[in-house]
Amino acid sequence: MEVEVKLRLPDSASHQRLSNILSPFHIKTHLQENVFFDGINSELSSNLAVLRLRFYDLDTHCIVSLKAKPIITDGISRIEEDEEPIDAAIARACVAEPWQLSSINLSRILKRVREEFGVIENGLVCLGGFRNVRAVYDWNGLKLELDETHYEFGTSYEIECESSEPDRAKKLIEEFLKDNGIGYSYSESSKFAVFRAGKLPQ
Repeated sequence: MEVEVKLRLPDSASHQRLSNILSPFHIKTHLQENVFFDGINSELSSNLAVLRLRFYDLDTHCIVSLKAKPIITDGISRIEEDEEPIDAAIARACVAEPWQLSSINLSRILKRVREEFGVIENGLVCLGGFRNVRAVYDWNGLKLELDETHYEFGTSYEIECESSEPDRAKKLIEEFLKDNGIGYSYSESSKFAVFRAGKLPQ
């Protein structure tokens, strides 16, 4: 189970201001490309699940993830997640030819897709995806992730923090944002849900 604080920032100015304030705590920045897949007969989405390939920093590496049963309440997201590395060149080929993905035998996750969700061999389709610029900070013992997410229909901004104590982490982050005059709201849906809706949250 992945548990994260997810707070939405209103605009690019708020994102830039927060980025400037957090700059002394910056660790790294990742360029991410997220590509999603479902079964030909919606075997994953009908079970509130999705298969994702995440490419990092122009295909230096890739992670395949199976995410299921997302719940977001009051800015805290809980989702079942299983992930493992996958060869980036093979993954990139699977974006062009999704049927190849379901035939990879050495992946624990793709085995689950076949056995638990009943996706037949050659039975995956690509849903598309989006790009994300993620800046990572080590702040007050928390790993903060500041996201600038580029969809075909617009750009959104968010701060996330994975934590085993999400209520405590959320309180610290909210106080920090308020003290620095940065507006925010609780995220109400995942990036994937926004992508599938085809429009930015209001």
